[in-house]
Amino acid sequence: MLRASEARDRATFIELLASPRVHTYLGGARSREELERETPEVPESWPGSFVVELDGAMIGHILLRRASRHRPAAVGKVDLGYLFLPRVWGRGYAAEACAAALGWFDGRFPGEPVVLATQTANAGSMRLAARLGFVEVERFHAWGAEQWLGIRQ
Repeated sequence: MLRASEARDRATFIELLASPRVHTYLGGARSREELERETPEVPESWPGSFVVELDGAMIGHILLRRASRHRPAAVGKVDLGYLFLPRVWGRGYAAEACAAALGWFDGRFPGEPVVLATQTANAGSMRLAARLGFVEVERFHAWGAEQWLGIRQ
């Protein structure tokens, strides 16, 4: 289920952002102490930000926001981002939840392009991008690794 963020999700947001496994391909985890200080009571509460819930508990976060970085090909387009707890990886939840979020987006902004960037070394994200219909626009080097930028067809 996709829903808006609530105060009860704060601890899971901190867990996601502090996890070295979750951030292997995202430049590294942030410190739990820093996150405890900086994370608001209701994190990521804005349109295009979705908590992914399973059996009443948050398992992930999906966001759709205007790209302001990556590459010129992405700037101004909507960027799809996602984070999931490692204990649910490989079960199809990311694909199902991202497809639902993209469906929501298409209903509100028909025909508007969506981009996705990931490290080429992140095999799981590369498979997910293909499954969701993203095709390569370019590869580039940033944050010490080869990156992949795709656009949804």
